[in-house]
Amino acid sequence: MAWLKHQSFTIILLVAVTCLWALSVSVGVEDPEDAPDIHALIGIALVVVGFSAGLLGGLIGTGGCSVMLPILHFWLGYPAPVAIGTTLFAVIFTAVSGGYGHLVRRNLDRRVTVLLAIGGIVGVVIGSWLFTILAEDVALLGLILGVAFLLPAVRMIMEGGLTKKVPGKQGDKIPGSRPALLSFGAGIGVLTGLVGLGGGYALVPGLIYLFGAPVYVTMGTSLATMIPLALVGGGIKLVEGWVAVYAGLLLAGGTVVGAQLGAAVIKRFKPTTLKLIFGVYFLYVSIKFITSYFGISIW
Repeated sequence: MAWLKHQSFTIILLVAVTCLWALSVSVGVEDPEDAPDIHALIGIALVVVGFSAGLLGGLIGTGGCSVMLPILHFWLGYPAPVAIGTTLFAVIFTAVSGGYGHLVRRNLDRRVTVLLAIGGIVGVVIGSWLFTILAEDVALLGLILGVAFLLPAVRMIMEGGLTKKVPGKQGDKIPGSRPALLSFGAGIGVLTGLVGLGGGYALVPGLIYLFGAPVYVTMGTSLATMIPLALVGGGIKLVEGWVAVYAGLLLAGGTVVGAQLGAAVIKRFKPTTLKLIFGVYFLYVSIKFITSYFGISIW
């Protein structure tokens, strides 16, 4: 019965994505001028990328933007501002799907989720304002993205290859005072609004290292916190015209399924192995963004 309940929620989200697609077509929603056209092969690629991002999000508590964003920008040809807006829009569905999966399995701390969300909403509005200032300076925005990817890359590589275990105690509660959690959430919100990475890659290590949070509860709390942050940040970027809606919905369809699967099998995997693999990937992405700022192109 529990399995059927989870699949029913996934189906509801997929129907919602399909309805949004049909509504977008019926009202003639136009993508940003410099967004690539979507054909069958690109459409399939977007779904696969979304699924992979959602699976990662369900397993290690990120929203998946860190997977989707560089693929959209470097390999599918979306400008950095559009890639940021589109992935943050898609992660709304990732967070809802993965967050729900963790909620029904009680892999999150509701009190901390609410506090982080309140601070995060304030922060994401500030970050979105900063994004509008930097959106026209694509090179500088790419450099900021490169630095943003460098931090989780180093952390994941160290945790995946140089440590025996992921820090964090056991239990189902995350310690921390209200002011500290609100402030931390605000910082994550600024990051989310500015670079569109969803904040999950910063939320997870922050809760573990700064607040001594249990690992599995941290991952669920991270995804649940991202629901309001992605709604606000993605909504702002949608209104401002930085979202390729059709690409975002294809990504979203993939993430909905992937995030549910990730949340269901999370305790069957060693987080350190996953972190080492994706840490190397994030390091590559970081180097690619940073070198592009200086006019050096690497494959």
